[in-house]
Amino acid sequence: MAAPSGPSAPSPAPASPVPAPAPATMARPPTVDLVLLTVAVFAVSTSAPLIRGADAPSLAVAFWRTLLAVPVVSALVLVGGWRRQLAGLAVPAARKASLVAGLLLAAHFGAWVPSVELTSVASATTLVATQPIWAALLARWRGEVVPRNAWYGIGVAMVGAVLLTGVDLSISGRALIGDLMAIVGGMLAAAYVTVGADARKSLSTSAYALVCYAVASAVLFAVCLAGGQALGGYDSETWLILAGLTLGPQLLGHTLINRVLGTTSATLVSVAILFEIVGAGLLAWAFFDEVPPLSALPAAGLIAGGLVLVARSGATAPTTTAEAELAE
Repeated sequence: MAAPSGPSAPSPAPASPVPAPAPATMARPPTVDLVLLTVAVFAVSTSAPLIRGADAPSLAVAFWRTLLAVPVVSALVLVGGWRRQLAGLAVPAARKASLVAGLLLAAHFGAWVPSVELTSVASATTLVATQPIWAALLARWRGEVVPRNAWYGIGVAMVGAVLLTGVDLSISGRALIGDLMAIVGGMLAAAYVTVGADARKSLSTSAYALVCYAVASAVLFAVCLAGGQALGGYDSETWLILAGLTLGPQLLGHTLINRVLGTTSATLVSVAILFEIVGAGLLAWAFFDEVPPLSALPAAGLIAGGLVLVARSGATAPTTTAEAELAE
């Protein structure tokens, strides 16, 4: 005989579905970082005019500007307390991101600098200026929300860049290679600032810059040796220019950009760097009597308008543990 069945046990409640994490949004940076970014873009704008006056191979110039920056950032690490400054390197992800960023910076120089010699300056400048597009695509690929206004801003800024530099694509094989290298240079620049933003989540500016510049200079040194590029024997004026490139575009430019990457999206930084085209043109006017085209003013306005659209499209700024810990 079957045993009488007792009261049935309550069936377990269905598990509540775990909501998928919301994708990250682009960050609206603090005002102070926007000011620092402005200073950085002005400093980077001096790069092309200075390189023009250097009597040295292009990749050798890139090597020296990264190498000479290493002792300076090393001193900043020591002054700030090297144990605290380098503590973030214990995080494997931060250490890996810093190494990769250095490789990307060297690769960017390796693609972009020779492209100017293979194709027209206008073409190379326009194509490397596609950096914001690649930065936004990278952000979207990584699961970040790129607001519609940010895409509008990128488009407006790119129109300004094209209006200022023009498009002078050539059909020769040599120029085509240069054009492709300039596009690759823009891709690598976008990847460099994107990976740098990852590293800056755990590393101070000085620690990140130290690893990044050291790796980049080592790679460029190997490339210069392999390519037979002279690394010495320059005149005194060229050495002064190399010092200027180190203090200006590299330390004040790249290092401040690395600083703001702790709170600012790589997409916004990439759009802001478009102002390098405007700044370089004004400096060429001042020092080389190269009168900018009539399109310079409206082009600058379009780039500025695009930058504002991208900046205003972001959400609240993320916290960065590295800067908070080092400030204590």
